[in-house]
Amino acid sequence: MSAILSIGAYVPLMRLQRASIFEANRWFAPGLKGLARGERAIANWDEDTVTMAVEAARNCLAGTDGVAVSTVVLASTSAPFADRQNAGIVKDALNLDDAVLTIDAGTSQKAGTGALIQALRSGDHGATLIAASENRRARPASEDELINGDAAAALLVGPGDGIARFVGSHSISADFVDHFRAGDAEFDYGWEARWVREEGHAKLAGAAIGGLLAAHGIEGSAIAHFAAGIPAKGAAAALARAAGIPAEAVVDDLAATLGYAGCAQPLLLLAAALEKAKPGDRIVVVGFGQGADALLFEATDAIAAPRRAIGLAAALSRSRREENYLKYLAFAGHLKLELGKRAEFDQKPVLTALYRNRKAVLGLVGGRCTVTGTIQFPRSEISVNQNAPEIGTQEDYPFAHRRAKVLTYTADSLTYTPDPPNYYGMVEFEGGGRMLTEFTDADPDSIFVGAPVRMMFRVKARDERSGFVKYFWKAVPAAEGN
Repeated sequence: MSAILSIGAYVPLMRLQRASIFEANRWFAPGLKGLARGERAIANWDEDTVTMAVEAARNCLAGTDGVAVSTVVLASTSAPFADRQNAGIVKDALNLDDAVLTIDAGTSQKAGTGALIQALRSGDHGATLIAASENRRARPASEDELINGDAAAALLVGPGDGIARFVGSHSISADFVDHFRAGDAEFDYGWEARWVREEGHAKLAGAAIGGLLAAHGIEGSAIAHFAAGIPAKGAAAALARAAGIPAEAVVDDLAATLGYAGCAQPLLLLAAALEKAKPGDRIVVVGFGQGADALLFEATDAIAAPRRAIGLAAALSRSRREENYLKYLAFAGHLKLELGKRAEFDQKPVLTALYRNRKAVLGLVGGRCTVTGTIQFPRSEISVNQNAPEIGTQEDYPFAHRRAKVLTYTADSLTYTPDPPNYYGMVEFEGGGRMLTEFTDADPDSIFVGAPVRMMFRVKARDERSGFVKYFWKAVPAAEGN
């Protein structure tokens, strides 16, 4: 029997106010006023699909010690690499064994639910970590720019009862093109909304839901939570009504606080449903894109037990209001600013060095001397203990999950950074070890000597010539004890 063992979520810190988007574009597109309420999550300049997937996966895996992950799947339609396995970067950042199978899934808004179905059907072969993450680009002054949101969700599935038992699924597959993006295009091309709503959402998604309920002999009235990852306003309520699912079962679509996160949206809504579910509750999840997937789960007794995984509510609570539309355009790559002479330095990747040092660079793995216990980053052949510089005695020592505090910091307005000033300094980890690092998601109130921080996987730099993305770990302000 397959089940969801744990679920986690990640939402970027910044929440761009939709009113700011509208005010900047009302001279050209006054019709956007109806979408100008609420806010949407936007990725920082050093975040992308991969970094958000890593954070969602870390949040999911918290408290799952002893569960061996055999497969990592990354579902996305906005992954940074077309021919470099994005899931492989996630696996290395999580410091998982090289024997783990890694798979990328994409090209459809139901890639997340499709990956989940496949993992649940093969759950007897070990635990699978599925991360769905989106950082979708939208043309400025478009409806998508206001509707979209950046976020990621991750689930660990495998044999057993877990927190939610998989009952079954029903899928409808059809080349229904509500929107598309060619391989060499920047932005989606959308079709007429009413046709999509009536022919796509109502008929295709409706057939998937109806087929699921009929296959398991369940009335719609028995569904306690209905999570439909569909961006159209009112679509979830209409589908629930047609299937006889109570209106109060419809999970909030997060439109006002996050936006539509593509193929991650159904899994984010599933996370929201599981946070409220009680033992025995039935949950239906729907993903839509060239057909529809409908999945049925039943919450187990374990759903009532305390969990260490960081879910959607906690991810949404970490937020900062942002009204600077030009900053968003710059971070999203729509606005090319004059970077100045200090930005003119070589970012060419050294791929051999990256491979040899991938545990340190991608996994933030340092060293611990087995003789003296001295902890250090990076790991080296000779211990940094000045009184006992032992040679060849170090073992791997992961730092990514360890809490830290700021020892020193600098706010540098001269060094180039896409988001000045550039915060960097020394942090000291709980249990030992120090590291010179950059700070991100930082401001003058959150960075001070003694401030608690936690490490996050972020973009270090992007090479404009080759398109290669360099990743590393940065320190992020955290509440005391987190």
